[in-house]
Amino acid sequence: MIKFVNVSHSYNNGNESIEESISNINLDIEDGDFIAIIGSNGSGKSTFAKHVNGLLLPSEGDVIIDNCNTKDKEHIWNIRKKVGMVFQNPDNQLVATTVEDDIAFGLENIGLNEKEMQERVKWALKQVDMLCFRSYEPHLLSGGQKQKIVIAGALAMRSSHLILDEPTSMLDPKGRKEVLEIVKKLNKEKNITIVYITHFMSEAVMFDKIVVFEKGKIVLTGSPKDIFLQKNVLDDLKLEIPQITRFARLLNENGLDIPINIIDEKEMLDKLCLLI
Repeated sequence: MIKFVNVSHSYNNGNESIEESISNINLDIEDGDFIAIIGSNGSGKSTFAKHVNGLLLPSEGDVIIDNCNTKDKEHIWNIRKKVGMVFQNPDNQLVATTVEDDIAFGLENIGLNEKEMQERVKWALKQVDMLCFRSYEPHLLSGGQKQKIVIAGALAMRSSHLILDEPTSMLDPKGRKEVLEIVKKLNKEKNITIVYITHFMSEAVMFDKIVVFEKGKIVLTGSPKDIFLQKNVLDDLKLEIPQITRFARLLNENGLDIPINIIDEKEMLDKLCLLI
């Protein structure tokens, strides 16, 4: 379980003044949750993410990961094994000359023997459908494939939670689809907790729950249908509703009996078929 208790964090901008990045965050994320985090630029999403595995520590409050406080130095290594981080640019997280060596890098650092390392590397690559690329050089892979290798590296460490900070923002549509399919599979089949930060509303609709940040605070939480029903609030936050939801609203405003919070194409097709 990931638990934020009255967490605030401030950055010193170097001019003797303090800029607060997140303020009084209270949030419980249960094991196996599938959560998207959205918000405008500078809303505190990335600062929140870096608190989950202790890359940043609270100025006030506490972050608890499976009963371990990130402020307790004796727990920080165990926390970082539990919580895998995936950032925007996979090239910044790839360190070795082959895929399997890259995944083994973290395992070597925790002193695993050769046999267990090989078993974990093979298992992790299978989970992301990349086993056939084990001997490839990472720079030869596509952006989506690189992100899957980064995810495999976290899985090899037996991470039970994955925090992904806009992992598809530098990828083409094919790469975005690949990464989303993998994280959904890991959540549904392996019960790995997923916290997925994105600025693509078309991605956010895939998740069970959405948390909306603005000016360092949580301003909305709920299911995608609940969140995207609140168009006026999202407009004020400079967040767009998904294209399919905009289309549903347009049809509704023009007299068709279509719900205004439709979030996927299949649901839209089903509703239109009922009108024929």
